[in-house]
Amino acid sequence: MRDIRPNRRTAALGSAGALVTATLIAGAVAAPTANAADAVSGQSAQAGQTAQTGQDREMRGAAIAAERAAAAGVDWRDCPADWGLEKPIQCGWVTVPLDYAKPDGKQIKLAVDRVGNTGTKEERQGALVYNPGGPGGSGLRFPRRVTTKAPVWANVAKAYDFVGFDPRGVGKSAPISCADPTEFVKAPKGDPVPDSEADKLAHIKLAREYAEGCAERSGEMLPHMTTPNTVRDMDVIRAALGEKKLNFLGVSYGTYLGAVYGTLFPGHVRRMIVDSVVDPSKQKVWYQANLDQDVAFEGRWKDWQDWVAANDATFHLGATRDAVQAKWLSLRAAAKKSPIGGVVGPAELISFFQSAPYYDSSWVPVATVFSKYVAGDTQALVDAAAPDLTDTAGNVASENGNAVYTAVECADAKWPTNWRTWNRDNTRLHKDHPFMTWANAWMNLPCAFWPAKQQTPVNVKSHKDLPPVLIVQSERDAATPYGGAVELHKRFEGSRLITEKNAGSHGVTSLVNSCINTRVDAYLLTGKLDGADVTCAPHATPKP
Repeated sequence: MRDIRPNRRTAALGSAGALVTATLIAGAVAAPTANAADAVSGQSAQAGQTAQTGQDREMRGAAIAAERAAAAGVDWRDCPADWGLEKPIQCGWVTVPLDYAKPDGKQIKLAVDRVGNTGTKEERQGALVYNPGGPGGSGLRFPRRVTTKAPVWANVAKAYDFVGFDPRGVGKSAPISCADPTEFVKAPKGDPVPDSEADKLAHIKLAREYAEGCAERSGEMLPHMTTPNTVRDMDVIRAALGEKKLNFLGVSYGTYLGAVYGTLFPGHVRRMIVDSVVDPSKQKVWYQANLDQDVAFEGRWKDWQDWVAANDATFHLGATRDAVQAKWLSLRAAAKKSPIGGVVGPAELISFFQSAPYYDSSWVPVATVFSKYVAGDTQALVDAAAPDLTDTAGNVASENGNAVYTAVECADAKWPTNWRTWNRDNTRLHKDHPFMTWANAWMNLPCAFWPAKQQTPVNVKSHKDLPPVLIVQSERDAATPYGGAVELHKRFEGSRLITEKNAGSHGVTSLVNSCINTRVDAYLLTGKLDGADVTCAPHATPKP
């Protein structure tokens, strides 16, 4: 699952881009006459049958590419006007091999940007490289935390250049596509929750067509759209920056990049913070991780409903969780019977409402729109949840983000190709976790038909050269459940875990919580960590 919120299009793990609509895969479809139980089984027989090979060759290729990048550096210039990055942010390119096993073969260019440290030359400690998650998220806006004077990052900005990049396949970096962007965002999509065998067949057909679209539009890139390759790209970027070792901040899927980087390049790490952690165990990546999300989203959805109920005087949506849930089910049923404004059906509702369990910053906006609808203002909901077909650039970014999400997760690991497995697991989960389960299933189902080789995940583990890593996690995170942080903590010896207790917002390090902020500053500025793991009280609860 990967999140792209309306008009903000911010990517974070788990929840897949344009989440919700696993049905986002476009187009109305007549249900085929085949049996759903047979619709997936046996597909992509060639995908995932060959074990990962050539890692040594790929690591040698990465070393060659890094050596070349160190010699070339980055030709920093003012950013193109249409990138939306104001001075003094500068932009440039880093060249990497498409296939690290063939370092002299086809090359692609990765977009990078930076803003220099705000302190003195003596205070400067190098570059801090950032990834926001996804897969499919762009990091190019990271330097704007300096130009917009984000207070949480003011101390760190004195010591570090802030460096962002578009990972391979994303945005400006050899972008991939799986569908026409306008068709991709059109609404309404079909209800993710199936009522019948025919509904399931329709979704299966869409998933198969989406995988075929990825092959048709981006086939050359697909075998190389993997987490280990993006990690190798990160090491080439490190070299191009003139840095002997990497300082890295990864959020959401960015934590998995950090985990794999720390495994493959332990001696190249200087300081690393991972925030809202993907479970790095090979058994979780990626099929089981998405099932785990469904459970966590249900829990955080209930947290939000409790908060809405506690603020019934403001929102008038019910004084108990059950009352709020009843209004949600009523809204969902109404949208299914007749899409609101002709464009907002159940799929679009989930895409909009899922930002509340994702981010506390969405609690008030989502509840406000919901309250307006119940009071008779349907336009507010249409404005918030319907796609804007005139937003060409935004729709291209949304489609691209979903394409990268799908390509990376499908290529990173083996996925079930038997529909009975998907049907069994998601039917079981949906009974007690109905908010997100089927939407998430359909969005990931293209992996059952994936046309490119599927790899075996890296065995994430510590190494004597790996310095202590700082892990930050909220206890009730929906997109990256807490167990992921615990698992990485076990695997990275000497790491420290900061737990934000009784909190669940995704992406903790940018929130105002002095217990966390001071420790992040101390680690990045001095390298010091607490002698033991730390539990922090939650950040402030949103106020209506």
